[in-house]
Formats: sequence, C-alpha cells, structure tokens
Amino acid sequence: MSDDDPEKLIDELTQEPAPPAAPRVAPPAAVEPPEPEAAPGPAGPYDSWIELAKTIFYALLIALVIRTILFQPFNIPSGSMRATLLVGDFVFVEKFSYGYSRYSWPQGGWPLGSLFNGPGRVLERIPHRGDVVVFKFPGDNSTDYIKRLIGLPGDRIQMKNGVLWLNGKPVPKQRVDDLVETDAFGLAVRTPQYRETLPGGKTYLTLDKGPSEYDDTGVFVVPAGHYFMMGDNRDESDDSRGDVGYVPSENLVGRAELRFLSIDDSAIWYEPWTWPGAIRFSRMFTFVD
Repeated sequence: MSDDDPEKLIDELTQEPAPPAAPRVAPPAAVEPPEPEAAPGPAGPYDSWIELAKTIFYALLIALVIRTILFQPFNIPSGSMRATLLVGDFVFVEKFSYGYSRYSWPQGGWPLGSLFNGPGRVLERIPHRGDVVVFKFPGDNSTDYIKRLIGLPGDRIQMKNGVLWLNGKPVPKQRVDDLVETDAFGLAVRTPQYRETLPGGKTYLTLDKGPSEYDDTGVFVVPAGHYFMMGDNRDESDDSRGDVGYVPSENLVGRAELRFLSIDDSAIWYEPWTWPGAIRFSRMFTFVD
C-alpha cells in the first residue's frame, strides 16, 4: 500500500495544467529614418527663359493652326459691301468652308509644299449663291477681297437698269427702309436700300444710289471652275462686273461668318479715350447674312 496521501493524489489529478509560456519575441531592430531630400533650389534665369520660350512657341503654334486651317480674322477697309459690312467691321472667315488651295495658306502654299501649291482645291466643297466670300484678287493673287457670290459656273449674269438678271430672269428686288447714316457734320445721310432674293431663297440687302456705269452691262457667262462676285453696294464696288472679273475656284479663301468687332471712324489710335465711344456694340458677335 502506497504511503502517498490519497487526497493529495486526487488534487494533483484534478488540477488543470499550467498554460504554456508565451514565446519570446525579439524586439524590432531600430530603423534609421530616411534622410530628407534636398529641396529644389530656385530656378535660374536660364531655366525661366526656356519655359517662357516654350510657352510662346506653343501659343504661336496653336494660333498658326487655327488661323491657317480653321478661322482667320479680316477687317473691312472699304464700303463696297455696305450695308452688310461697314468700314471698321472685323469678321471671322471660316477657311474650311470650300476646302483648301495654295491661297488658303500663308505665303501662297507654305508650309505644306507641293500638295497645295498646284491648281485646284483639296477637300473641295461647292460654294452657294449668296455666300459672302473672301478671295484673292485674280489680278495679283495676293490682295484680299470680300464680295457676295452671285454666279456659279455656267450661270449667265447681266445688269439691266439696275436690276440683276440671273439665267434670263430678274432677281426679285424690293425697296425697303433707307439706310440712314451720319456724316462728319452730324447730318443724316439716306441711301436707298433694297432686298434681293436669289433662287433658293437666299436674301440680303443692297444699296443703289441711282444710275451708274454698272447698272447696265452685257451678259457674263461664268466659265467652269470660276465664280462671279458682286458687292452689295452696287454703285461703289469693284467686282466681277469690272476689274475683278471671274474668280478662279482656287482663289477662294473662305466664307465670312461672324462680325466679332466693329469700330467707326471716330476712334483715334493715339487717343485711347476715344476708343469706347467708337465701338458699334450692336454689330458685335452678329452673323454675316
């Protein structure tokens, strides 16, 4: 018989075993903080000039692309298109209206070389009667003119007693309110004004002061690849009835779309205080009929 105490034995059997000791984890090694990066120093004058040159270059490139391919501004220096366009009007011309020719680009073909330096047009689209068109004067292929396109290839154009005839029929001409302007002395000057309506419905205003050398002409037959242009101020316009003659298709620059500014002759460039009063606000941002 064992000398062990039974009660002590029972206590040892029923006692729960002690939980295992937690494993020892080594402390993390010390991590040295990264050295701070040196702050960039101020840009030198050379770097500043480089950035300025880049900005100017990109701005000029964007302006050149817009002017060459999309829109070009023109100002109106003469009264041949009154009352549609007045002296001092500034218009945007849509250059992609009729496609592109060598005269669509600066210097008559640069920078795209031989692709546009030959005759004809690329991506050509036919103009419509009644469009107000900027074109190169056929006499020198460099001076910009702006007139209304009246005759397409094959059309027969004639003036009889101040009335426009197109393909043997008179173009409807209706008298409307006079154009009223103020002269240098502040007096009202009235000019008879008419509304013409071309076949197809295009309508616009013309001026006719009275009998003139252009009121009666022979018949003009527009040759293939050419157009017949006339100014809305019929008695004071050098156009296809005279020295301009027929305008080749390749001479078209684009269609006048929008007046974005208009300044009368009261503005003096060296007197800035005269500028605000010279602006014709009612004509700004209006479409060209």
